[in-house]
Amino acid sequence: MEKTMNLTIRVWRQKNRLDVGKFAEYKLADISEDSSFLEMLDILSEQLVADGHEPVAFDHDCREGICGMCSMTINGIPHGPESGTTACQLHMRHFHDGQTITIEPWRAKPFPVIKDLVVDRTPLDKIIQAGGFITARAGSAVDANAMPIAKGIADYAMDAAACIGCGACVAACPNASAMLFTGAKVAHMNSLPQGKAEKDRRTLAMVSTMDGEGFGGCTNIGECEAACPKSISLDMIAQLNRDYATAQFKNFFKPVA
Repeated sequence: MEKTMNLTIRVWRQKNRLDVGKFAEYKLADISEDSSFLEMLDILSEQLVADGHEPVAFDHDCREGICGMCSMTINGIPHGPESGTTACQLHMRHFHDGQTITIEPWRAKPFPVIKDLVVDRTPLDKIIQAGGFITARAGSAVDANAMPIAKGIADYAMDAAACIGCGACVAACPNASAMLFTGAKVAHMNSLPQGKAEKDRRTLAMVSTMDGEGFGGCTNIGECEAACPKSISLDMIAQLNRDYATAQFKNFFKPVA
């Protein structure tokens, strides 16, 4: 027999960037424990529309834990109480009947609220644009075995590439630091031979853009790793610091033309 629950939902409502915003409280009845968290929000929005009110605005796309769009803080935790889980893959069985669930957007200065639970994460895109690419010749695809890569390096690069750019690390950090995100992107590109040629330029450009977008500094609190739905390791930040120091050293002693 399917189990259902009654819930009280406190959700942040904000009309636009200029609105002050506030929490609104709604009651939901007979929510299946097999529903995903976003399906529960769909039910809430359908109920609001039926009552003549605006639905709750929230980001979503694949609903498979891949795209990173479902950015929301659930009971004070980015993506909710389950570790290594995106909000779209969080199921209502992890909550209990009669519980009050508080939902709010990412709270970080570089992520201004657009509406309700939707925030502007353009600064993460700008960090990628600053150096998240390699320069390679156009034309036919290179043979897969033309550049052998050791398994340890390939695995490390894949671990870094698992970052979905959701911004949970920024939302969880008291400093609103994007070091884990930037570290993952830098580690992914810098650890592979295809990215070595632009390693120093990439690192300096991405860190400079990160700082310019208003993200805070890392003080090794570790909340970013705990909140990351893909369990990106703090090792990525350590590598970013090493690569950045090396790039700065080389740049300082670069011969003047």
